Amino acid sequence: MDQDIEKLLNAESEQIIKLQQIVKKTIEDENLIIQNLLHPPKEIVTKGQNISDKVARFGGSWLFIISFLSLLTVWILFNVLVPKGDQFDPYPFILMNLVLSCVAALQAPIIMMSQNRQEEKDRKRSENDYLINLKAELEIRSLNQKLDLLVQEQIKVLFDSQAKQMEILKKIESHLEKHK
Repeated sequence: MDQDIEKLLNAESEQIIKLQQIVKKTIEDENLIIQNLLHPPKEIVTKGQNISDKVARFGGSWLFIISFLSLLTVWILFNVLVPKGDQFDPYPFILMNLVLSCVAALQAPIIMMSQNRQEEKDRKRSENDYLINLKAELEIRSLNQKLDLLVQEQIKVLFDSQAKQMEILKKIESHLEKHK
């Protein structure tokens, strides 16, 4: 009788140990994903890409806009206010238009290069998100399978323990009837 009780307790302890192992493995897998997200591989950036990023960052800033407007204002005021012989770009400001066209012609492709790099970064980030979501989905499926397995084992253990308890009760009942 003591052996039967001991077997029941051992079966329950084994189930708890298996459950703890599953939880421990899940936590280890989660830590792996977290480490990969916190320490992604370093991106190798060429000198040209670095320059295009800096130009795009500066070209899209208020500092650039204010500086450029200030330069144009000084350019126009100088060429309007100085005597006719000292003007380097008189009124229709043809040289200024040429400079503005050159700046726009050079700045646009550089900004587009930077935007293409940013788009590539975004694409890689979305691929990473997809892989993380896929990993999470696979983990959830795996956990559901493990839970189903545990429930099946637990039901089996419960039926076995119930059968053993019935045997013990019958033994106790027969033992009590003998002593009456």
